[in-house]
Amino acid sequence: MSAHTSTRVRPEATGVDTRLPWWALALPAVAFVALLMLMTGPGEAPAAVGGPGAGGFLERIQQTLSL
Repeated sequence: MSAHTSTRVRPEATGVDTRLPWWALALPAVAFVALLMLMTGPGEAPAAVGGPGAGGFLERIQQTLSL
C-alpha cells in the first residue's frame, strides 16, 4: 500500500513579530561597556588626571597582539 502525500503548498505565516525587545540590545551593550571600563580604568572613583583611558586600552591591545 502506498501512502498519500499532500502536494498542497502551505501559505506563509503572516503577522509574525520578528522585532527584538529593547533589553536584547541593551544588555550586551551595557556588559561590553562595563568590561571595557574594568579593563582600562584604574578602579578608583575620582577621575585621575592623565589616566590611561583610551590610550591604555590601545596599549593593551598592542601588547596582546605583539605576543
